[in-house]
This record gives sequence, C-alpha cells and structure tokens, in this order.
Amino acid sequence: MQTARIYYIPHGGGPMPLLGDPSHAGLIRFLKSLSGQLGQPEAVVLISAHWEATRPTVYAGANHGMLFDYYGFPPETYKYNYPAPGAPALAQRIGDLLQAANLPCVMETARGFDHGTFVPMLLIDPEVKIPCIQLSLLTGLDARAHLQLGLALQELRKQNIVIIGSGMSFHNLQAVFAGPQPELRAASDQFHQWLLDTVSTSGLSAEDRLAALANWPEAPYGRFCHPRAEHLLPLHVCAGIAGGAVAEIVFDEALMNHKVAGFCWQ
Repeated sequence: MQTARIYYIPHGGGPMPLLGDPSHAGLIRFLKSLSGQLGQPEAVVLISAHWEATRPTVYAGANHGMLFDYYGFPPETYKYNYPAPGAPALAQRIGDLLQAANLPCVMETARGFDHGTFVPMLLIDPEVKIPCIQLSLLTGLDARAHLQLGLALQELRKQNIVIIGSGMSFHNLQAVFAGPQPELRAASDQFHQWLLDTVSTSGLSAEDRLAALANWPEAPYGRFCHPRAEHLLPLHVCAGIAGGAVAEIVFDEALMNHKVAGFCWQ
C-alpha cells in the first residue's frame, strides 16, 4: 500500500527557476529530479508561502486559474499556465479532518495557483499529470498554530498523495538584495545549521523536534533569516503531518548567496 510522501522545498525567487536563472541552477535540477521520484500519486496537496487566510482554507474547485503574484519580470512570465485539475473529494477530506480537530475549514473555489505552487510544479510535473490542490497558511503566522494544523492532518499519510510545503528556509530579501556579504552569510549559516540539526537529527524525540520548531525565533539568527515567517511555516505544517518524525535532507545548497534546505519525510 502506498502512503503519502511529504516534502518541504524551496521555490526560489518569483519565476526565476522557470527562466533558467543561473543562480537557481541547483534548485532547478532538484525540482526536476522530483518528477521521477513521485510515482503516480492520486494528488498533490501544496502548502504555499504565498497564501494566508484567517481560517484554514483549501481549494476545492475542479479547476484552477493562475495568480501571477510577482512584479517586474519579463512579459512571458505572466503567460505561464499550469492546468492541473483539482481534487474536490480530497479537499473535502481535508476539511473534515480539520473540522474534527476543531479547526473549521473554508472551501475556496475561485483562487488561482500562486507562484509558490505553479513555479515548482511546472518543473516537478511538467506534463501536468497530477491533480493539485492548495492549503493556506494562517494569518498571524503563529508557529504552534501551523504545527497543530499539520497534526490535524496526519490521517492524510495513509493516502497515496504527495504533500509539499513550498517556501524558503532563508527569506530575508534585504539581505538577498545586498549581494554577497560574508557577515550576512555567516549569520544565515548558523540558522541553516540549526534547522538541519532540528529537522533531520535522529537524536531528538518527536516532541522535542516539534517544540524546537515552535520556538524557532529563539534559534540563532532566526528572525534575521525570517523577518516574516510565511516562507518557513510550510515546513511546520509538513512536520506536523509527519508527527514530528525525523526528515531526510534532500536539498542543501546556496541560493542567491544564502543556503536553503529541502526535506523529505517518507
């Protein structure tokens, strides 16, 4: 019996992976490599850093539009299309699980795929074979709330689906735009190592791992790496769904001068 696989991945800067930007070469290779690893899942459930809602919200429509939520890129980047069908029955299953955990869920049928979804998925599933739905983050960006969101969805692990948290483990745009700065890289490297140790070290219990993630702002340079937490919190949802289990490091490279990480829970 196939069970869910869970990934937390970096999705890069805007549409730059789709443009073949040289600074994203390693990420492009990684995302393309996932295409051969997913097999034939029934659907992808994707938690994007670029969707926040006051209550957990899941896309329940049969089809999606496109939401080009970036600015200042070439005209062709506003013509992408990722026509993956939705999965309304799975969306309802997610809603039922959240309701059972006293987390009332909103069903959305009008929102398009944002770039946290369509950019990586165009590289992961270029032939658009897999139905795909999105699950929102929660406004307020509370780490514990996102761990609880994931914990409420642990039953999804029994299904033949892929769950993807799409964000960036380093997301300080001011530091990125500053270019190569050794002191900034030294700071982000400390948080990066903390994250690798926390998520992928088997010496931690599940409870300790979840507690450490809940207290991520106390990690070395946590708030420097994430002045705002939306690109980190898809990781928390994934870790919650995985029940705090240890993860495999599947990506560990510099992207725009700072290391970012990707993880997988089997």
